[in-house]
Amino acid sequence: QVQLVESGGGLVQAGGSLRLSCAASGSFFSINAMAWYRQAPGKQRELVATISGGGSTNYGNSVKGRFTISRDDAKNTVYLQMNSLKPEDTANYYCNAIVRRSLLMNEYTYWGQGTQVTVSS
Repeated sequence: QVQLVESGGGLVQAGGSLRLSCAASGSFFSINAMAWYRQAPGKQRELVATISGGGSTNYGNSVKGRFTISRDDAKNTVYLQMNSLKPEDTANYYCNAIVRRSLLMNEYTYWGQGTQVTVSS
């Protein structure tokens, strides 16, 4: 089985920074793209940032220029550096990863349990 575990969430004042981490564990052959999503109460889950297996990145319009996604393949970990945080960034942040469990298997998408980020004004 594959598990994704997020960490790094918490309470921060507006203008502050946080760094989220998401580590993949279990038995698998490779990890392709990884991504961060967020969901605020009463709102739909939205894409925050993605990073391909080759390192290409893509960001949601609301976080461009403030957030940076990166990955460490040696640690099977994806990071989200969040700067200049705003109250509207308050949400539960989830990571996901497209994982191939063996060379002969298809890729599947796995999700973490989420980590709460709260930005006070």
